[in-house]
Amino acid sequence: MNNTGEPPLVETRLHDPGVMKPPALSGRLSDGLRLPVIVAPMFLISSPDLVIAAGKAGVLGVYPVANARTLADLEAGLQRITVELGVLGRGNQWAINVIVHPTYTRFDAEFELLERFQPRLVITALGGPQRALERVHAFGGKVFCDVTTMVHARKAIDAGADGLVLVATGAGGHTGSYSPFAFIDEVRRFFAGPIVLGGAISNARAIRAALMLGADFAYMGTRFIGAPETLVSDAYRQMLVRASLSDIVMTKAITGVSANWLRESLEAANFDFTKLDIPGKIDFSDINGDSKAWKNIWGAGQGVSGITAIETVPQIVDALVRDYAALSGREQQLAVWPRSA
Repeated sequence: MNNTGEPPLVETRLHDPGVMKPPALSGRLSDGLRLPVIVAPMFLISSPDLVIAAGKAGVLGVYPVANARTLADLEAGLQRITVELGVLGRGNQWAINVIVHPTYTRFDAEFELLERFQPRLVITALGGPQRALERVHAFGGKVFCDVTTMVHARKAIDAGADGLVLVATGAGGHTGSYSPFAFIDEVRRFFAGPIVLGGAISNARAIRAALMLGADFAYMGTRFIGAPETLVSDAYRQMLVRASLSDIVMTKAITGVSANWLRESLEAANFDFTKLDIPGKIDFSDINGDSKAWKNIWGAGQGVSGITAIETVPQIVDALVRDYAALSGREQQLAVWPRSA
């Protein structure tokens, strides 16, 4: 129990590198989930339909509020999510993602709506969580901070974040540069609270590995981009099916922040590949404006090879659940290593 008398969002535990069994999920955040999976919020991709389908399928969907072109659209989307999941008794099986960068001008107006709908989890991105903490805690919600470096991780915890989303190398869209092995191990040396791990997690083995490393949840984005429930075009979906690891390009040139993009979409936009190492300007004002470079360039993570066909969210989750359950035999084999001759 915490000092409010409420159960924790997830079971907190100190990292023990000698423990090979993944921790049992507990607490309110994992209630009703079939897998320890959070469908990552994806700019210009995630929709209310995706969040609703994720909740119905048994994983946690996150809606990035910046995807709503207007505040009226945002209000309508939040209303749909809460009503449709609420009918199934899963009214809390969703989360919100907010941009906290100082150039993002819609923050306050969006938060007025969030204070009405009161999501139990808010994930901050592109900056420290300070702008969101007091307002989310005031209505009883929790704040997880999206971080890509150790400096940001420590600052987020010092600021009072309730949990961390560690974005490791290989993540789609804005990405990190740390190995997940090193990143989570070092964070677990000073933080025993909830951790979500992202970065090229596209199958059941990777989900299991995330828990083995010490995470509580796996962050999965790219595997879900092609689903019909997203906002992307059919051309984008087919490009994902064609793509492999070698088709992913990391650059700061598009948004000013390190991000992974599909090479084919960069070529289609006539991107000058000689400028890959020249950072673009960081400017998240008018984020849905038609002048933004990212409007016609499509992102994906290094786990893109996991997309071999266009599948609905329920089909993806069902396949992950089956594959995850089948891992028990492999784990039993590993448990007796080394084998006698």
